[in-house]
Amino acid sequence: MGHWLQRNIVEPGKLPLLLALTALVLTFLITRVVTRLIRAGKGPFGNISSGGVHIHHVVPGVVLTVTGGFGAVASARHGFGSAAFAVVFGIGTGLVLDEFALILHLDDVYWTEEGRKSVEAVVLTAALAGLVLVGYWPFGVNDMSDAELQDRGSVLATVAVNFLFSLAVLTKGKVKMAVFSVFIPFVSLIGLVRLARPGSPWARRFYRRRPRARAKAVLRAYHHDRRWDRPRRVVGDWLGGKTDAELAQSGEGK
Repeated sequence: MGHWLQRNIVEPGKLPLLLALTALVLTFLITRVVTRLIRAGKGPFGNISSGGVHIHHVVPGVVLTVTGGFGAVASARHGFGSAAFAVVFGIGTGLVLDEFALILHLDDVYWTEEGRKSVEAVVLTAALAGLVLVGYWPFGVNDMSDAELQDRGSVLATVAVNFLFSLAVLTKGKVKMAVFSVFIPFVSLIGLVRLARPGSPWARRFYRRRPRARAKAVLRAYHHDRRWDRPRRVVGDWLGGKTDAELAQSGEGK
């Protein structure tokens, strides 16, 4: 099966990445189904505790991620071992990222608005892994010809320029756009020509004495957030479940 996938589905050497990505997505979806059932008091599932301490699933996730990571490094690039450790790594990563917000806030914010960052982290990670899977490499290296790749100077210059572009977009407060521009440099050009987010390092440095630009940035950010808030919330509810506040507001949490 593995050899068939290697020959017909993915490029040589990318089968572990495909397996890890698949395991990550499936683990996240299954975990969210289980946690929703636990929250609703349905099914045979329940929270795990030891000595009065709630054991979050990020704990086994860390163990599996470390095991899969070191196993993948120690194993060959091909073969059953590589595939098995890739699956272990993907499962562990899915469990860890599903509680990314807990790690970020050092608090159990799973069913709060802050907890939505976990869903965003999973979606972003899966999207970036998917880009690598289909042939994108960081900082535009995949767009270079074979002759350019042989020239170390050309490679370093391309990476340096695209890195600076991505960094500039990041200073504008456009985190997701900066991350995607690492793999698709054209995205950084869009971010560079658009106004920075209010409160970003770029805005504090360059809009300090430009009240018109500052006001325009605030207005554009407001309209952008208002336009995308509902679609983002719908996707978040579908993937991660409604927050406690949303359930209380709708009366479902009673």
